[in-house]
Amino acid sequence: MNINTHKLLTPFRRNIYSQNGEDGILEELLNRLNIHSGYVCEFGAWDGVYLSNTFNLIQKGFKSVLIEGDPEKFKDLEKLVEQYPTITPICAWVDHVQDSPNLLDKLLQRTDIPIDFDVLSIDIDSFDYQVWESLQVYRPKIVIIEINSVIPFSDLNHIHTPGVYEGTGSGPTFNLAKKKGYRFLTWTGNMIFIREDLYPQLESAYSLKLSLTGNGLKKLTA
Repeated sequence: MNINTHKLLTPFRRNIYSQNGEDGILEELLNRLNIHSGYVCEFGAWDGVYLSNTFNLIQKGFKSVLIEGDPEKFKDLEKLVEQYPTITPICAWVDHVQDSPNLLDKLLQRTDIPIDFDVLSIDIDSFDYQVWESLQVYRPKIVIIEINSVIPFSDLNHIHTPGVYEGTGSGPTFNLAKKKGYRFLTWTGNMIFIREDLYPQLESAYSLKLSLTGNGLKKLTA
């Protein structure tokens, strides 16, 4: 029996702090992977709460690295740290340019977050694709990344370029994930991927043969 992950995960969409159901999907995925504590990372984090894909997990005890570049917004994040000391806040604009001190790898190396931390949420409304592409040291288990959802999946050239392309389409993001060893799971407005080596655990947990074909990409390719 073939059931694709998009159809399988859609009923679990639920917002506590997230915008498009990511809170519920992450809870379901982590439960199926038997992960009940660990580390998450999110940027731009703003105050750490508003439309966050990770704060629900932080409240459940996950440690975190939250990154916000705007100094005024970072002040709000620092207030949250007073309540949740397991948050490691970093004030920086995450960069993707080689040798930049603000490469995500370099920022994370300033913290205690493990190489294979549990969830990475990328939402900077611009170079999301390039930042994930530049990440070489760290291998998060689950990646949530913002895309430009109006771009057809078949348009593989639409990669964020100021003055040319706004945001990155689903097609290039899908291919980047595959190149980095990740498998597409579902689309909420963001794309959600799991590291390839963990995918068999989902198959085993659901006792189903999951398929990437079918509805998993219908909304992206329509």
